[in-house]
Amino acid sequence: MRSKEDRSYISGRHIKALDNFDVSQFRGLAKIGIHIHDNHIRKMIKLKNANDTDFGMDALQPTVTQGSVGTPVQFLQTWLPGFVLVVTAARKADDLMGIMNTGSWEDEQVVQGILERVGQTSVYDDYSNIPLASWNTNFIYRTVVRFEEGLRVGNLELQRAARLRVDDSGMKREAAALSLEITRNTVGFVGFNSGDNNTYGFLNEPGLGAYLEVAEGVSTFTAWSTKTFLEIQKDILTAIQTLRFQTQDTVDPETVPITLAVATGSVDYLGTTSNFGISVRSWLTDAYPKIRVVSAPQLNAAYMSDNVFYLYADEIRDQSTDGGRVWLQNVPTKFYVLGVQQLAKGYEEDFSNATAGAMCKRPYAVVRFYGI
Repeated sequence: MRSKEDRSYISGRHIKALDNFDVSQFRGLAKIGIHIHDNHIRKMIKLKNANDTDFGMDALQPTVTQGSVGTPVQFLQTWLPGFVLVVTAARKADDLMGIMNTGSWEDEQVVQGILERVGQTSVYDDYSNIPLASWNTNFIYRTVVRFEEGLRVGNLELQRAARLRVDDSGMKREAAALSLEITRNTVGFVGFNSGDNNTYGFLNEPGLGAYLEVAEGVSTFTAWSTKTFLEIQKDILTAIQTLRFQTQDTVDPETVPITLAVATGSVDYLGTTSNFGISVRSWLTDAYPKIRVVSAPQLNAAYMSDNVFYLYADEIRDQSTDGGRVWLQNVPTKFYVLGVQQLAKGYEEDFSNATAGAMCKRPYAVVRFYGI
């Protein structure tokens, strides 16, 4: 079966030289793969007239239209399929802290109770008062903040976008959802300040201990880009030792799942190798298989314009009844459709989310260093 692209077919049995071909039908040559443009024919005739006075033909009429390229550029374009979307920075708050969907969109606060068991023993005596044990509670809260993003679709733009093979309303919904997720991720790292609220993030959680500076290398600089395998290894070992000591062995790096959160600008220096070809990351995986490495761009220049890293336990297995998590990202609502409104010449949609930022429920299980 011939396709539309097949112009002609001549069997091998019928191939022969052209004979007595009517030159007035030169355009027909295209059907057998011979392409001669009209301009070339006119030029040949003009040259023939100039050099052969015996040549006779009807007089060529001068053009009355403006001279132009024979084929408009629109017919000379090849359109590649699809569209390349503009990339946005990776959102790592969920990777670092997880996401706790708790509460409702309309809530004002997310509250965590803290309970301390108290008591003081004494030496037994038949006639002494009995020392009494008790307990004490405190409550930590975070304020819920809500954001919104909407879209409007007009009838004309909808139909014109369809001619471009773009789903106008679909793209706008994706853009709205992406915008809300970017905002939620930002709040997860740096919180949100509206004057009197209490919403914090991974970088400014008020319960965290102070940053510690990593040691200088032989280059007299602290940045990992200037350090050797042994110097970077020592920085990580110092952090592990600090975490173990700070928790009084509640966090055993050999048995407890731990996260090493590293600035995006420094994480690749974990690939620095020793004289034996072993990288820092390989050593870390072999020595402490419970430690995972996560990079985040928000940790770049996060403290005193220096890159930082956090080392923290994912959870603490004790007698607590809250699940034992060290970090909690409180998100009552990731995506909420507020409403849809039909307009005379289109329609509108509005979306929202709600987040209470980050809460470090066990600050003693977190250490952080700067200068890398």
